[in-house]
Amino acid sequence: MATERSYYEVLGVERTADDAEIKRAFRKLAQQWHPDVNNDTEAVDRFKEINEAYQVLSDPKRRQVYDMVGRAGLGDMGGGSPFGEGFGGFGDLFDAFFAGMGGQQAGARRNRRQSGSDLRYDLRITFDEAVRGMDKEIEFDLLDRCATCTGTGATPGSTPSTCAACDGRGEVRSVRQTILGQMVNVTACTRCNGEGRVIDSPCKDCKGEGRRQQHKKLRVTVPAGIDEGHQIRLSGEGEVGPHGGPAGSLYVAVHVTPHLKLRRDGTEIFYDLQLSIAQASLGTRVRIPTIEGEEDLEIRPGVQPATEIRLRGRGVPHLRRAGARGDLHVIVHVAVPTKLSKKQRQLLEELAAESGEVVLSAGFLDRMKDALE
Repeated sequence: MATERSYYEVLGVERTADDAEIKRAFRKLAQQWHPDVNNDTEAVDRFKEINEAYQVLSDPKRRQVYDMVGRAGLGDMGGGSPFGEGFGGFGDLFDAFFAGMGGQQAGARRNRRQSGSDLRYDLRITFDEAVRGMDKEIEFDLLDRCATCTGTGATPGSTPSTCAACDGRGEVRSVRQTILGQMVNVTACTRCNGEGRVIDSPCKDCKGEGRRQQHKKLRVTVPAGIDEGHQIRLSGEGEVGPHGGPAGSLYVAVHVTPHLKLRRDGTEIFYDLQLSIAQASLGTRVRIPTIEGEEDLEIRPGVQPATEIRLRGRGVPHLRRAGARGDLHVIVHVAVPTKLSKKQRQLLEELAAESGEVVLSAGFLDRMKDALE
């Protein structure tokens, strides 16, 4: 006689499996071996075996007894009717059979009105507008609620009637008898498309759709600190659904025109400052661009190339931290002249001699050129 398999072997799980693993295994096997989908001659017996194993292993008390003394210790606690006391519930079986097969859970209603589509609007703003924020009026076309029928799709003065095919439920149920009892199949009503109502007298302006193509103006608040690629989501400002269905969302995609002199990285602003050798050596006062406008900046004598002067709190406002701002970074670049006048060369040679530095003297052609000047 064949050895009786353990319940763990039947479900294909380890003895240490938790409740979630056991339930997943049961659902997978139930879908495979349910007699309504499997015509194999052993499907009925295999399904009963799977169900019996799940009854025991899904119940903590029965599982504890089974682990200690096996099936013999269960007595009246194991086996029996698939729907007897202690079973994990018909909901588990129904859910297992339909999970992943496109079915709907029992009781799910389908007469929800269809939502409208989401829309995208591309908004181009300047660097300053992105940093400071502002209100912007936009215009676009969309399917909006019909003003004549106020979105119902029915001629003014009339109302949609209850669908006779589904009695207003928006769904049609069919019942089948199986060896395990009744199986309920739920599908959307084809007459009313799942809405539970039909329009007997359609609105002439929207042809019963409840919405029409319209031009819309909308004022959008652009927050300070927004950046390239960010989106502003406006719920309920997209297209409305047919027959009074809820509206989708409008997504405003932001595009920022770069600044001519300033570079941005998140909340940080960068400016490349060009200085001459004399300015870097002796120090200077220069005008630099900032978010607030141009202002003076003092450069100390002896500043080196690639020096970073950091002005804290002079960058871009944080989107989610009220009052907080990034910094302005001034990067120093020292420009070396490629062409010198006679006087400039003389002064630089004197500087080199004073510093004890070796430099190249003017060549013969340069001296001839200087003599002719």
